[in-house]
Amino acid sequence: MRKYILILFAGGSFSLAAQTHTSVPLDDGIYYVLEQAQIRGLCPQLPKAKPYSRKTILTAIEEILGQDETGRFGTLTEAERRILEQTRKKLIPSAGLDWSRGEYYFEHTWDWIRFSAHAGISGEVNLSGGVYPGSEQNAAGGTDSGLTGFLKGDIGRSLSYGLTLSGWLLLAPRRYLGTYDTYYPGYVDDDDPTSYINQQIDVYSEPRSYFPYTYKKRWDGFVTSFASSNGMDPFPWPDEISGGYSILPELAGSLFNNHLTWRFARLDREWGGMAKGSSLVLNQSARPFVALETTVQPFRWFIFSSLTGVLEFYNEKSIQDSARSSQNAFSLAMLEFNYKNYAHLDFGSSALWPKRFELGYMFPLADNFFYQNNIGDFDNMGLFFNLKGQYPGVGNLWFSFFLDEINIEKNIFVLDRGMYALQIGGSLAIPIWSFTSVTVSYTKIEPYCYTHMRVFVPWYGNTPMETAYINNGVSLGSYLPPNSDELLLRFETIPALHTKIRVQYQMIRQGATFGSGAVDGSSIRSELDPSGRSTKDVLRKYFLQDGAYQWMHIFKVGGEYGLARHNLPVTLFAEAGFVIAYFTNIKGPPNSGSPSDYSIVNTAEYPRSFGFIGSLGVRIFPH
Repeated sequence: MRKYILILFAGGSFSLAAQTHTSVPLDDGIYYVLEQAQIRGLCPQLPKAKPYSRKTILTAIEEILGQDETGRFGTLTEAERRILEQTRKKLIPSAGLDWSRGEYYFEHTWDWIRFSAHAGISGEVNLSGGVYPGSEQNAAGGTDSGLTGFLKGDIGRSLSYGLTLSGWLLLAPRRYLGTYDTYYPGYVDDDDPTSYINQQIDVYSEPRSYFPYTYKKRWDGFVTSFASSNGMDPFPWPDEISGGYSILPELAGSLFNNHLTWRFARLDREWGGMAKGSSLVLNQSARPFVALETTVQPFRWFIFSSLTGVLEFYNEKSIQDSARSSQNAFSLAMLEFNYKNYAHLDFGSSALWPKRFELGYMFPLADNFFYQNNIGDFDNMGLFFNLKGQYPGVGNLWFSFFLDEINIEKNIFVLDRGMYALQIGGSLAIPIWSFTSVTVSYTKIEPYCYTHMRVFVPWYGNTPMETAYINNGVSLGSYLPPNSDELLLRFETIPALHTKIRVQYQMIRQGATFGSGAVDGSSIRSELDPSGRSTKDVLRKYFLQDGAYQWMHIFKVGGEYGLARHNLPVTLFAEAGFVIAYFTNIKGPPNSGSPSDYSIVNTAEYPRSFGFIGSLGVRIFPH
């Protein structure tokens, strides 16, 4: 009887909710809460294709709140129950104008068809800074501040729509470090097929007012500088104070009592991640792109998801020139199997392919990897799987693997053409405070993983097409670059309502992409010379022993505090910490094909550095 009451209660909630099937952004704190609830066995395993719809999240919240007080794997504390109830309240709008939330909600029924509209605004001011004593540029400031408006709603019971518009004031200065050779100059110029192009690219540091590998572009297309005399011209990066915009449209729905969900949208996604931000195949650090995606869940233990979309170019030169060789689509398919709350397995394939009317990649039931054998080898293919075991209420362990351009052989761990990424990690539930956990993971990205040689394809003539695993200049997979590894330790907790705290340590090591010790395969723009795939002059990898490597030790503390308890629609957030960075190098030339001893260096080319980094911000009408 309790189960039927729960279903009725959930159904009543949905009748009041706007945008039932639209997605909840991945940066919403509810994803961490649901992750902890799954670890503790308070709800079944949810799909690993994110983001979730509001209906999916509300159903999960109701199921968690409906747990018996004497649950097998533990129960909710009063603080945790209040957190879930407050989240549920946030996802269900109030009728009419609500000044406390910056929202307006309207609902009406015409000819038995329910229509709703939910509009709102939110603002954010985020100031950041980095101080590097002894450096040539010993200080840097930045900002990601903007105003966002949205209009979302339902048309009937099975269709929802949404549109989010944002305008941003941006500043994220970087340092020019040098150039990087892609190691394959054998591409012809479009205007002169007999000439060769020198394939060197400019290399820049991470934005110096943000922690390494955390900055995510907020803008679409390009930015407009307010400091330059040519301010109206498109710029690729906000090294000066600039303006930008973002547009995220969405249509979504469900059929067969929510066993089939679909979405046609441009938004952030994460697929196959065993913890927040851990995915090796489609990470939330990637830029959004338009795609049609579906998820079918006929049983609790089986889920099938697929996606096909069009990727975006990175504006380095001009809109036409930069986009000329970046005309790609992306397809992804994933099967998931769950054994209660104890085990999870998912696997699938990806395809990044120069755009054409290719029905096979668009067809969810046609495997991407094998389909390429039917049409010709023009595309960048990948395979992945994730395996996780857990004891509910205690914690879990997982292993993730991504294989780029399959080359199965006994020397896969030695040769550069063995391009893969792997991760091992675990999360432990801590019962001291509400929704508290410790996560530890080790990630290794091999040289040339996520990269791909540009290819000549029949439908684009003499222009070599970019087919690396990137969208808008950013990796679709891990936020870590090729030829790197990371040890991560993270503590997170929600000790009280509207309060979040996180403490994190990272050690990241990456092959240099500039200077005399640059290591091949260390940039997402690297291209493996075709001779590196043959038995002649085969390239080999010797991590840390084949050139210069940067080591970074990153420690940071952050959190946020909401003032809703004081009847103020404001959330304060802050983060602070330090970065210790230095290089190691070998005595001989890099990429020599044999390992060499390495040691710490401190030169003008590869200097040591120490930096304090912090940010402080406020959100008004947070959603």
